[in-house]
Amino acid sequence: MSKVFGVRCEVLGRARLGPYHLTPNTYHLFLLTGALLAMLCGCRQEMYDQARDKPLGESRFFADRRASRPLPEGTVARGWLRADRFNIYCSPCHDRTGGGRGMVVRRGYQPPPSFHIERLRDAPVGHFFDVMSNGLGAMPDYASQIEASDRWAIAAYVRALQLSQNAPVSDVPPEKQADLARAPRPAPGPPVEREMGQESRNKPVIR
Repeated sequence: MSKVFGVRCEVLGRARLGPYHLTPNTYHLFLLTGALLAMLCGCRQEMYDQARDKPLGESRFFADRRASRPLPEGTVARGWLRADRFNIYCSPCHDRTGGGRGMVVRRGYQPPPSFHIERLRDAPVGHFFDVMSNGLGAMPDYASQIEASDRWAIAAYVRALQLSQNAPVSDVPPEKQADLARAPRPAPGPPVEREMGQESRNKPVIR
């Protein structure tokens, strides 16, 4: 009979059982299982425990020691995208300041109301989104041309235009208020010309 090498152990209880022998393979399997369980318990890491850098803080990872990295080349600010969409789709009628004197209006198209009148300054931002989505009066809807996210961005930009043309002087820094008094006022634009008998129609003037 071949001799079995291993660890001899006894199980104690009410009844004393005979000795059991663990073979080397079984013993190694127990050791490996215990090591894996210990590793799994030690590998737990919550998100709030992970390494992170504070904005504009210091980082030893980068050569310039700045945690906040420079923007990639070609990055465009979100505010510029709003202005870009407005200038593409809206300024032909509303002009770039929202005054309602765009190029097609100067050519005879029915002028839209200025964004700076009291009624539209008091209108909620959703009003401009709704008009872009469903149209109003002579203005067609732009739901198929402009995505919903861009329509909301344009509506926010319209609100910014309204603020730029109707901001109180108290919002200007004191050191800049004197410059407002010296700044020349822009000359009024030419009146909108229309063909005789076409005042109420959207017929362009061809010259």
